[in-house]
Amino acid sequence: MSAGDQKNGGDKPKEAAVWPEVERAECLARGAALKWASGIFCRPEHLERLSQYKKREIQRTASIHTRLKSMVQSYLEGVGWGLEQLREARDELREVSLTLKEAGLESDGNTDCLISLQKLRDVSVDHRQLFAAVSNLPRLHAIRSMVLETERLVESRRLLEAHARLMDLEHWQDDILWQLHGASGMSASSLSSEDKELVAKYFSGVGQLVDALGKELWAVVSSSLALARQNPTPFVSAVRIVEREEALDQALLAERGGGAGSSRSLPAGRPRHWRARFFQVLEEAVSARFRSVSYLHTRGPGLAGHLSALQHAVMADLATVRHLLEHCVPPHYQLTAAYLRASHRCLHTHLAQVSSWDLESGEIFAVLNWVLHIYNSPDMMGHPELVKETERAELGPLISTEGLEQLQNKYVQSVRKSVSEWMHKALQVELQDWQRDEEPDTDHEGFYHTSLPTIITQMLGENARVALMIGESLRDQTIQMGLYEIENLLNRFREALVEFGKEHRRDPANNKNKFYLHYLLASISNCIILKKSTESLQQQQSSRSAGQFSRTPPNPLAALDRAVRRACRLVMDQLLLELKPLLPGLLTRPWLVQGDPVPKLCSVLESHLDLYGRVRPPCGQRLQEEAQWLMVVEYVRALMQKKLVCRSSEERGLVAQQMLQDDKLFREVFHSLQENEVSATEVHPLALLPVLADFIRLKDPGMLTLEVSGLVAKYPDISEEHVSVLMDVRGDVSRDIRGAVLDLLEQSAPPLPEGYRPIFTDILVPPSTLAFCLPTAKCA
Repeated sequence: MSAGDQKNGGDKPKEAAVWPEVERAECLARGAALKWASGIFCRPEHLERLSQYKKREIQRTASIHTRLKSMVQSYLEGVGWGLEQLREARDELREVSLTLKEAGLESDGNTDCLISLQKLRDVSVDHRQLFAAVSNLPRLHAIRSMVLETERLVESRRLLEAHARLMDLEHWQDDILWQLHGASGMSASSLSSEDKELVAKYFSGVGQLVDALGKELWAVVSSSLALARQNPTPFVSAVRIVEREEALDQALLAERGGGAGSSRSLPAGRPRHWRARFFQVLEEAVSARFRSVSYLHTRGPGLAGHLSALQHAVMADLATVRHLLEHCVPPHYQLTAAYLRASHRCLHTHLAQVSSWDLESGEIFAVLNWVLHIYNSPDMMGHPELVKETERAELGPLISTEGLEQLQNKYVQSVRKSVSEWMHKALQVELQDWQRDEEPDTDHEGFYHTSLPTIITQMLGENARVALMIGESLRDQTIQMGLYEIENLLNRFREALVEFGKEHRRDPANNKNKFYLHYLLASISNCIILKKSTESLQQQQSSRSAGQFSRTPPNPLAALDRAVRRACRLVMDQLLLELKPLLPGLLTRPWLVQGDPVPKLCSVLESHLDLYGRVRPPCGQRLQEEAQWLMVVEYVRALMQKKLVCRSSEERGLVAQQMLQDDKLFREVFHSLQENEVSATEVHPLALLPVLADFIRLKDPGMLTLEVSGLVAKYPDISEEHVSVLMDVRGDVSRDIRGAVLDLLEQSAPPLPEGYRPIFTDILVPPSTLAFCLPTAKCA
């Protein structure tokens, strides 16, 4: 390897270390070349065109080298030209630096001349001040008399003349301040304290004049509504003065902000913003007008009159503003819209104060009705001539949504308190009616009733109608409240019924409760009436009100059902109480011989059923059905007592015949119920007596198994104990037949069908009186 190669070889890594991009570019180029060559010379026959490719690449390389050389040459020429320009700039800067140094030396030599010029400047300033003082001596001498004259004009309310004099005084004050220091390039704010005190001493009365004039102006503006009907001239003068002051404020602000050439500062007390003050005084005057409306007798019934007075006062003032004052001010004042906004704000504040009082329901209704209906009606803000002004004023709600909700909630709570008190009184009257020594009143259909449902229905209906005058939302809240109170009333009513029943049971023969049953039946009819009223109230509620109330929704219908059930239970208890003395005679030897006491039982039932007819449907029908069930259950319970055990087949026939006779008498008593259709799963209670009669009359005991299977199929709630007692009453069932029947019952035990009402479940079998039992499989 030659020395040059070694040198080049030694420099190559160094060059690659300094310029890594060169090595990377070379590698990319070699890779691209290999890729291109592998694509061109992929077959041996392609090598024949190698010389052509080589020649073409040599020509391309030469062309690239030529372009690179020309480009480098042009760059070099540009660099040479730039260097030449820099050399010329350096020479020029050197010359300028020398010139500035010479000028500085010359300036240092002229310091003494500047000191002498400063003395001349001070003399010139003193001369100008003295000239200004001499030229303004007539004005300064006339200031005192002009101030006194202006005060006289203000006191006599010649406002325009007074304002013209005041503007002259302020103009003189500004000119003097400007002449003292304005020409020297200094503003009035740079005056010495002695100069300011001197000028203020001469013009000491100007500030007081401004205050006095402003006081008179605002007094005129405050009384503008009264002046407009008599003499609007002072108000017009006040508006013109306000506009002059506003224009002067704008001019001074524009002059101050005019740029670097403006050296004047704003005079003391500027800008005055009298136009903004004008509207502020107008709003204060409106507020004073509201306070002038009599607040006497505002509470209670007087609140509606107070709101009516406010309405008439506002509309009268609006008419004055629209027809008189609006023509006395520039159009851009939009005085009617301004008065509307001021009135609206004052009303908003006043009604917020009224709403915070401890109001009764009538007062809250007056406020809500005024806010929601009267205020925006054509009689007030909705007047056709005020629509455009109202839209321009952009009035918000008179009371916020939250405030309205609170007011409505307060109304509902107040009504609820009143309703609760009335319901309590009505319930007390109802309890007193129960002690009357006469039957309850009857309606045109002959049904018992008292005054309780009428009072409740009318009260809740009236409250709902009144609330609807405000809106559906308040109506729904009032109905919801009424439903809660009905539920509470019915719970207390049910408790009163329970206490009424306890009191009657303590002394059933007490003449004080002679019409105990009648008032129980009237209570049931009352509940039926209340149910219809409750359903009517629920139907009046709008569908969107569902789910709006956070509390658990009321369920008065459930409370009604509980009260009706309790009353019906007490009625059945009273029936049982009257039947009890006669029940021990059933299914005994005297009963078998004479038939007593079934006719007496039927007489008691007939008297009760006649009273049940005074109860509104469907409860009247339901009471008759319950009486039928009660009679059958007690009849079968008497049979289970085994007071009569048959001794022969003839006696079993007589027992069965008497039972069928009793069934006939009972059916005659309950004949109205026989006509009603009975569903497939419902068993008529009187149908049980013929079945039991057939069971006892059966001549062949061996057929009892079949008879029992039919009995179980029809009455699946019958137990082994019941069947065992029936077999005991027969008196002829052997041990084997009894075991077979009981085994059948044990194996069958069918489930109770849906809708089936058990009858044997309520009948308990008395315990056996045997001292011992036979060792049978059943006992085991």
